[in-house]
Amino acid sequence: MTDAADLGATYLARITALLERIHGEEQASISKAASLLADQIAADRLIHIYGPGGHSNLASQEVFFRAGGLMHVSAILDEGTMLSGGALRSMAMERTPGYGRIVIENAGLTPGDVLILVNAYGINTALIDAALAAGALGVRTIGVSSRGHADGTAAGHPARHPSGSNLHDVVDLHIDTKVPIGDAVVELPGVTEKIGAVSTFANAYTLNWLVQCTIKELTERNIEPPVWRSGNAPGGDEANRKFLDRFKGRVHSL
Repeated sequence: MTDAADLGATYLARITALLERIHGEEQASISKAASLLADQIAADRLIHIYGPGGHSNLASQEVFFRAGGLMHVSAILDEGTMLSGGALRSMAMERTPGYGRIVIENAGLTPGDVLILVNAYGINTALIDAALAAGALGVRTIGVSSRGHADGTAAGHPARHPSGSNLHDVVDLHIDTKVPIGDAVVELPGVTEKIGAVSTFANAYTLNWLVQCTIKELTERNIEPPVWRSGNAPGGDEANRKFLDRFKGRVHSL
């Protein structure tokens, strides 16, 4: 019988192996993306992020208003694909043609902006529509998704964009999170389906790594960007308050 320690160790090993693979294979992509983000912040421009898809919305929240994160990050927190509106509704909306385009067109993006698009599988209709709409507006796009999952998903899958495109095919830069098909990675005797999803870990690690590399790039340019301090840490409210007037009204969800 598998005990709690064994199960935890197996899951930990799967997560660790995935993160180590991302770290080993995506350094060049992270560096290119960090340089682009640093250019935006050096010009005092926002970095927009959108994660259309149930749990992929967590990724956009992970680096927004986050302790140790960049104040220039502005998350597009659209309720349509969030699980808080109903899980089945969320899935239906992420498969609705035109929805992602509407979200992007209403987000107020302008030519020269940068948009990070995050989705574990990199195929859903709202995601691809968002990428295409952003490109049409002259917005530069960074995709964060699993190339293997997208390439390995059947062309006729109902979640797919009508064009059959993958996120990594339609963005300017792509960072591969290596999430395996199906997301879950642990096999348990007596259970038909695999258990233990990993995409949230992959997205969180990748995005926080990207943020850290962006900050490092800026410091090498002798620019110290505003970084959030936890409001629950000593002096947090005071430290953050120094910058709030600079971002309130610009960052929509602040």
